Amino acid sequence: MCCGRSLEQRGGMDVMLMEELLKHINFHDSSFCVAVIAIIFNPFFWNVVARWEYRTQQLSKLFGSPYLACYALGFMIILLNVYRSHSMTVAMRAQARWEVMDRTDVFYIGIALMVLGTLLVVSSFLALGFTGTFLGDYFGILMDEKVTGFPFNVTENPMYWGSTANYLGLALIGASPVGLLLTATVAMAYKVAIRFEGAQVCLSLLQFLTTLTCCCVI
Repeated sequence: MCCGRSLEQRGGMDVMLMEELLKHINFHDSSFCVAVIAIIFNPFFWNVVARWEYRTQQLSKLFGSPYLACYALGFMIILLNVYRSHSMTVAMRAQARWEVMDRTDVFYIGIALMVLGTLLVVSSFLALGFTGTFLGDYFGILMDEKVTGFPFNVTENPMYWGSTANYLGLALIGASPVGLLLTATVAMAYKVAIRFEGAQVCLSLLQFLTTLTCCCVI
């Protein structure tokens, strides 16, 4: 019975904390809406474009080389991610801080998460290189062998989870409840992206793009 009450109380506290957090978020704020759109759009964009290139090689033909096409897409992804980070920062600054998070220990946890996230992102990039990081396999640019060293021996998707850790750290440093929600959105978008990358999805959309391309060429 005591355990049951304890679990009940803990569940009640969790619900209260969640309700309190949501009270500090303005869902109608334009900067919040822009940040959510940027978060969802980015992985959708690069997955659709990469699969379209894999099926048609239209980017490689346009740039005259799969390497140039991959670099172009990579730089576009970087710019989109910079804009996503900017839009999230703007949304965090526009909305209220939460006194529950506004503590020294939370601040330092945020710093630690950003250090960890940066380590995962940078080490992943160094291990894969530019084309390995930015979907080179869809352009026919394959690595000599599978990368199994750090950070891939820690997590299968270090670039994604390192980026998520950075955003979570930023939210904790800024004591930002909207930052927590946006970070959760980033994590969900990445989980969907991982499923996209590992399964045959969006085929109807890709077929549409392929057909449209062929019509334009004809």
